Amino acid sequence: MIRWLQKLYYPIQAGHYRLEKHSIGLTLAIIFAAGIGGFVEIAPLFTIKETVEDAPDMRTYTPLEQAGRDIYVREGCYLCHSQMIRTLADEVDRYGPYSLAVESKYDHPMLWGSKRTGPDIARLGGKYSDSWHVAHLIDPRAVVPESVMPQYAFLADTPLETASLPARLAALRAVGVPYSDAMIENAERDALGQARPDSDDAEGVAERYGEATQIRRFAGRAGPVSEMDALVAYLQILGKLTDVAARMESAAIGADMDADMDADMEAAQ
Repeated sequence: MIRWLQKLYYPIQAGHYRLEKHSIGLTLAIIFAAGIGGFVEIAPLFTIKETVEDAPDMRTYTPLEQAGRDIYVREGCYLCHSQMIRTLADEVDRYGPYSLAVESKYDHPMLWGSKRTGPDIARLGGKYSDSWHVAHLIDPRAVVPESVMPQYAFLADTPLETASLPARLAALRAVGVPYSDAMIENAERDALGQARPDSDDAEGVAERYGEATQIRRFAGRAGPVSEMDALVAYLQILGKLTDVAARMESAAIGADMDADMDADMEAAQ
């Protein structure tokens, strides 16, 4: 076996040495190899509209949720939590339906991640109450004793900065997120209104982002809207911007049931 490999290796090595001595040939070989790699990466982009799932109910993040997402990134939460449920049976059993490309359609930057010091949170929305999230962020070990997550109690006492939200939404629109002029113009009011259901600004949030938009005091406190409100609002919307994954899962379950029924009928015959 070793001799066979040597017979195969030496001619290849000799050919490579000859190629290294001819600059033009080496340059052409590099261009050829780079061209193949570039084609493999670029070609799928021409079929992206056919490969990404259709989700007509997909909505954008509200200004408050987007602010919470920015806080999530700022505090480095993505370094320990992924947002990508892989197509593995164990992951689907633990976290729910596997992640779809369309669910990250409006994520800039994407937060799929590859490290899980903590669990995946792609479908965290609605899994726990607001008060659970607040308690967990203030003192993680009071909720999960084995947690190594740092404390973020300061978020509850930090007023949310909203002045930059119109520019933030405008920047996102420039890269394809369909924010309207009205959404951008009212970004500050909508961010405050979503966390203050008894304010006049709350009605505008539902008008611009849909009746299903969650409007409440996410941090459970009166007073100014805090960064805790924003972060909890973001955590509660994860996996709920569209229900396409749930629909696909239901369709798959229905197909499996039909297949089982057909198999039972064939066995009965």
